[in-house]
Amino acid sequence: SPGWLVFSTGFAGGQLVESAKRASDVFIALVLLLLTWPLMLIAAIAIVLESGRPVFYQQTRVGLGGKTFSIFKFRSMVVNAEKEGEAVWATAKDSRVTPVGAVLRNTRIDELPQLWNVLRGDMSFVGPRPERPEFVQGFAETLPFYNERHRVKPGLMGWAQLNYPYGASDEDAEQKLRYDLYYVKNKSLMLDLVIMVQTVQVILLGMGVH
Repeated sequence: SPGWLVFSTGFAGGQLVESAKRASDVFIALVLLLLTWPLMLIAAIAIVLESGRPVFYQQTRVGLGGKTFSIFKFRSMVVNAEKEGEAVWATAKDSRVTPVGAVLRNTRIDELPQLWNVLRGDMSFVGPRPERPEFVQGFAETLPFYNERHRVKPGLMGWAQLNYPYGASDEDAEQKLRYDLYYVKNKSLMLDLVIMVQTVQVILLGMGVH
């Protein structure tokens, strides 16, 4: 495995760190579920009133160790957005996004159902964003070390999302991979805290990516 090139120095981890990270994930997820359930109820009602059911969107993503899992989101696009059945990049101004969906996306409310993924252990609060198997297969063939990002659990928020603007191309994926590998190599509870605080600043204050 070429992983030694990535993990030769600076790799932080260990069972104690992983246990602490998991405990904090569960605690924060439970607290946020208690605090945000009224907001999620409003979001669900808004989706139904605008475009009917389903309220939630379920999709297969690649997680820790390359294993797949089902990720949950509030539906922000029209029903049957991928009519042809092929995986299609979502873009910043995607015509498939509904007006309610645009609000949910801009405020990250559409991601709140992923608190369930965190509780189940599919995801962590901080980590590389999980991609679809169709994209992972292609990236793994063209981008060196791409699968190294699967050495950690995927996250609700990531170092790449903070440091690189929204993108939907192979070139964007390559740039984001640099940040993902930096996180995997240097992950720590302190780095997680920095990412969480800065993500909140982006969402609430609109500070944008660096």
